Amino acid sequence: MEPAAAEGGRYTYEQYKQTADWLLARTEHRPSLAIICGSGLGGLADLVKDPVTFNYTEIPNFPQSTVVGHAGKLVFGTLAAVPCVVMKGRFHMYEGYPLWKVTFPVRVFHLLGAKTLIVTNAAGGLNPDYEVGDVMLIRDHINMPGLAGINPLMGPNDERFGPRFPAISDAYDEQLRALALAVGRELGYGDTLHEGVYCTLGGPNYESIAECRFLQRLGVDAVGMSTVPEVIVARHCGLRVFGFSLVTNKAVLEYGGREKANHAEVLEASQQAARKLEHLVSVLVEHMKAAGLA
Repeated sequence: MEPAAAEGGRYTYEQYKQTADWLLARTEHRPSLAIICGSGLGGLADLVKDPVTFNYTEIPNFPQSTVVGHAGKLVFGTLAAVPCVVMKGRFHMYEGYPLWKVTFPVRVFHLLGAKTLIVTNAAGGLNPDYEVGDVMLIRDHINMPGLAGINPLMGPNDERFGPRFPAISDAYDEQLRALALAVGRELGYGDTLHEGVYCTLGGPNYESIAECRFLQRLGVDAVGMSTVPEVIVARHCGLRVFGFSLVTNKAVLEYGGREKANHAEVLEASQQAARKLEHLVSVLVEHMKAAGLA
């Protein structure tokens, strides 16, 4: 359901609360963990036990997912005995949504009681050591739209969510990153698991060769069209954040070749490698629970 006109063109606190209250009234699950699934990675939601599922179309104020590979379902249940809520499909700026709409679910998760957010995405690999099917733990990010003045926190600040000027230098939780690396070693993922810097661009076109070379020189390891806006809003709300990128294609860095990125290949690569990522996340959540982090 699309929201009624919001104050100043944005959602009001009351609209976030209306959505959270509507969901809480329709499920007994009380999530401490929220997960956002990227392109082709919605299989994580299928691992949820005792699921209660809502289509985005029936949830008050919720935007609608329009991209192939994003199912548009919100799933409540448990993962590794941890109460969770999983977005099977996210929203993007290139769909025509302003970032305050793209990030709407994150503040709803906060009002539902979630303390931790796990974000996943499909990304192009810029680091020459990365291969298709590798997984990158996000250590840090470059918010390219943000550098151009496009940020989900622009406009009036509501102190009920967070401060006017939040710090982002510690956006991706160091403790969870270390735990994920240990889990990856335990699962034998070895050289296919990395830590690196993710850059978000506006899309929907894939990057030019010159842009890829530029980003590589900035120290970017993987590039995509999502994730960072949700991370910024989550940190503004005080949520602990952890993120993965699944490398679904290698960025084109040389002229004269025939290779080019396309969404069908991204989805195919996601589906082939998704089970590895799903297993990694489920085992990580088990360890988080054992360590008192979930």
